[in-house]
Amino acid sequence: MRYLLLARPEDDKSKFLANVGYTMANWETLEKDIRYALDTHEAVSQGVNVYGEVFQLRATWRGPNGKDVAVVTVWIQLSGTAETRFVTLFPDREVK
Repeated sequence: MRYLLLARPEDDKSKFLANVGYTMANWETLEKDIRYALDTHEAVSQGVNVYGEVFQLRATWRGPNGKDVAVVTVWIQLSGTAETRFVTLFPDREVK
């Protein structure tokens, strides 16, 4: 989860997450919030690829600084093992 908080030249999520208070100093809070969303929200299948079935989960969290943030998390259930892994997250642009 910490990799989401590192600045990157492309597909940078660190600024988006910092806006609501997630930083390297509290990366465990981000991990906790991602896992909590998985336990409390419905994941919707986006189809199957060569690696397995891909799911998206939409949720709104209250960040560490008290601001709300709408996110989409992406998960994959691996073919053959049925292991579910976190892939990434991004802002939910459908929530106004």
